[in-house]
Amino acid sequence: MIAPQDFLPQIADWVANLDDVFPGSWVKPYFAQWEVVHLLSLALIGGTTLLLNLRLIGFGLNDEPPSAVRRAVLPWLNLGVAGILVTGVLIGTSNPERLYTSEAFTAKMLGLAAALILTYGVSLPAARAEGRLSRGAGLWAALGLAVFGVSLSVFAVANLVNPGLWHLVIAAALLVLFVTRGRMRIAYLLGLLGLMTTQVAIHHVIYRPDDYANLDPANKAMIGMYLAWILAAAAIQIVRDGSASGRSVAVKALAYAGILVWVVTAAAGRWIAFA
Repeated sequence: MIAPQDFLPQIADWVANLDDVFPGSWVKPYFAQWEVVHLLSLALIGGTTLLLNLRLIGFGLNDEPPSAVRRAVLPWLNLGVAGILVTGVLIGTSNPERLYTSEAFTAKMLGLAAALILTYGVSLPAARAEGRLSRGAGLWAALGLAVFGVSLSVFAVANLVNPGLWHLVIAAALLVLFVTRGRMRIAYLLGLLGLMTTQVAIHHVIYRPDDYANLDPANKAMIGMYLAWILAAAAIQIVRDGSASGRSVAVKALAYAGILVWVVTAAAGRWIAFA
């Protein structure tokens, strides 16, 4: 078990009373409204980090230097981050026991920490330096990727929520499809279609839809195959673009991570309702 209750059992009584005192008792009647603000803040983060990191990858607002994109998105990014932190704390105090017993909440908090590290420690400084990675940013990148890896590990083994990893797979697949070009895009798309066809056959031809004993390991194997294909295509594209533009291959790879870490954070939050 990897829910907060498993490594912080001593605060169980405090958590149980949180929704009976301010601000939990005040927020609870308006939970839905605060949740809407939380989701809007997350959408704001999604848009700004996409614009920023796609520019670092070499797509999107290519007519503007990375530093200009950074200046444009930074106020909105800060607003979104402030929004999710404030509303997240308030929502948490109104529904504390659900979060305290949720393994998905652990994955979300680790993902959020990694997302903040990679965004503020890597993507923003790299954009300010016009796509160059400083030594300090490199250290933040190592820390952020390590925390991101732990978040993914928790997500992968958490009971009832590991199917949420498909959110990451789909987001990564679409992201790489967007940034690849020419014959590479066609080959990559054909590979994805082949994997999708295989998955449909597994679910509806090889095994029955309710044959979970066989479908569970098959789905895990399919996730591995998808990720291998996606990572291979991304690596080829990163190296090609890096060689052509002279920009750091590491910055481009970290920009991918800077997008996907927010996807994992959002997906883990979605699955809190299940475990």
